[in-house]
Amino acid sequence: MIHWLQDWKKKIASFNRNIRMFMLANILIQIGMGVFMVMYNLYIKELGLPEAVNGKVISMTSLASAIMLIPAGFLSDRFGRKGIIIIGTVISAGTLFYRSIAEGEQSLIYAAFFTGLFMALVQVSGVPFLAENSNASERMHLFSIHFSLIMIASVVGSLGGGVLADALHVYASLPTVDAIKYVLILGAVIFTAALIPLFQLKPVVKRVEKESKVNPLEKELPNAFTRNVKIIVLFGFANLLIGTGSGLVIPYLNLYFSNRFDASNTYIGLILSLGSAMTAIAMLLGPALVKRVGQVRALVIFQLLSIPFLFITGYTNSLVIASIAFLMRQALMNAGNPIQSAIAMDLVHDKYKGLSNSVNQMVFNIGWASTGTISTGLVMTFGFYWGYAYAFTITGILYIIASTYFYILFGRKKIGRI
Repeated sequence: MIHWLQDWKKKIASFNRNIRMFMLANILIQIGMGVFMVMYNLYIKELGLPEAVNGKVISMTSLASAIMLIPAGFLSDRFGRKGIIIIGTVISAGTLFYRSIAEGEQSLIYAAFFTGLFMALVQVSGVPFLAENSNASERMHLFSIHFSLIMIASVVGSLGGGVLADALHVYASLPTVDAIKYVLILGAVIFTAALIPLFQLKPVVKRVEKESKVNPLEKELPNAFTRNVKIIVLFGFANLLIGTGSGLVIPYLNLYFSNRFDASNTYIGLILSLGSAMTAIAMLLGPALVKRVGQVRALVIFQLLSIPFLFITGYTNSLVIASIAFLMRQALMNAGNPIQSAIAMDLVHDKYKGLSNSVNQMVFNIGWASTGTISTGLVMTFGFYWGYAYAFTITGILYIIASTYFYILFGRKKIGRI
């Protein structure tokens, strides 16, 4: 264990200043977004708006991201990662402040659209920025650490948001809606603080193509546009299936615990935070599994192991069982994210990495946008038990299809064992 921790410490120390500053900025961004992820659905609920509004808000955010991701990728390639990330962060921060105080249905929906639109500028540039500041040999560990830190930051944001909202309500005697509103404003402030390390980023010096001599994958794969686009499309379809399944249940987990079990804001924040914490640990363990079975097999193993726990979450009437099953599903499914990013960056040539990341995030967001109203519709039609049960079941089926498809397409080839 000590040796493992020392190894990770050396890995982090070896990263350049750009990577460390970018990771710090992402921590602040994710703390702020963690507050919004847990509290915003509950804020809409406390405003007395219909359940369907939550679905519309989430769908509009995802739809806006899907629309913007491809243009954002081109803008990032054309004008540089730093400038695009800063512009996206500044405008997104403004939308978060507005959403913290807005109360009208249309205002909430439109503001969510603009958040998704400009957060796409931040999202699409992150992985390529890290790839440009690293070499192929350190990328697996870099992505694992990066995604783990994101999860840990989400723990702080989601747990802190829930506890603080309850504390303001109980000890400051604030109405629940006002308590949540102040917490959302605080989340927006923390998000805005990410601009400080972002302005410290230095221009990325283009690496000479020596890296292709180090990375055996790039030796074997041609740089032709058609071949790279084909890989991007095939890879993107798997992400579309995953995104569609995720969009049915993940954005509504706080409402799931609130509606089915009448859980408090503190409990919801705690359980979602623990899910992020377990995911962070699982992500750090991911490279060890990759060494044993290869990248693609490791990704598929994580995804398939998570599915039984997904079904348990959907059908149980016990809060304890639901919480444990949720934690296991969350850790296992999301542990594959850094592996998936590493695969995506390795499968395509350098000049197509931005496009690859854009397409993968775009199709994932299309999946989220297309199922938001479906999920809330199921709950409104069939109630808090069967509505969520049907949503979780559909998600599980889509995950099985996606994992099988991904393994058949990439797992049997040498590219899946780098």
